[in-house]
Amino acid sequence: MPGQPGVTLVTLYSPALRRRADITLFVPPEEQNRALPLLILMHGVYGSHWNWSVLGNVPGTAMEMINDGSIGPFAIAMPSDGLWGDGSGYVIHREFNAESWIIDDVPACVRVLCPELQWERIFLAGQSMGGFGALRLGAKYAARVAGISAHSSVTRLADLTQHVQQPLKEYLSAGKRDTDLLYWMRRHRSQLPPIRIDCGTEDALLDSNRTLHIALLRYRITHSYEEHPGAHDWAYWQQHVRATLRFVSRSAYGEA
Repeated sequence: MPGQPGVTLVTLYSPALRRRADITLFVPPEEQNRALPLLILMHGVYGSHWNWSVLGNVPGTAMEMINDGSIGPFAIAMPSDGLWGDGSGYVIHREFNAESWIIDDVPACVRVLCPELQWERIFLAGQSMGGFGALRLGAKYAARVAGISAHSSVTRLADLTQHVQQPLKEYLSAGKRDTDLLYWMRRHRSQLPPIRIDCGTEDALLDSNRTLHIALLRYRITHSYEEHPGAHDWAYWQQHVRATLRFVSRSAYGEA
């Protein structure tokens, strides 16, 4: 939230969205001029850019883990999803492109603010709809992504449309195959970055996550999969986002 060390609130015009949009950006204090890795952390339905900062306490958790040596420093961009309907799905729509907003506009904005950041290959993570965005965009743009982490993820649009008022056709402007994360993972299998997935055992999306895990095993797509006690809520995500932060640090700094 505003006033937290290293946190900046940004409003910018997005060419992809054709409107203004918001980012909560965390850069560890005193590290702005270093070539830091960049994590883009995406929220779920009904949410906005402040979710991970306020409800997930990500800046505070990251600073705690940096200070105790659990992780190395990196920047975290927490953008809105485009603020369309109940959730954009981070996909291409008829009148705007929530996918390009994440992949192109957010890194470009962060690069202006912090020119030394490592923006050529980014990390993607998120929860629920944001997990779907991380998995799908990470697979579709695999050559530009350094790692993918998904918490309690929507794994297919059928899961998402159970929780939004907008009809399925609104998410299919680029075609059904384009929204299929397994299609992109299979197509770009040789380029995929490290992937981690977790889900709570009391989560309504658990069966979908288990189905995805089994499919990835069938297609021999390397990934880690974990289940933990917990539901589809911020208590679970605030706890398990630590795994994402450790994952990014290990991947970025070559830690064991």
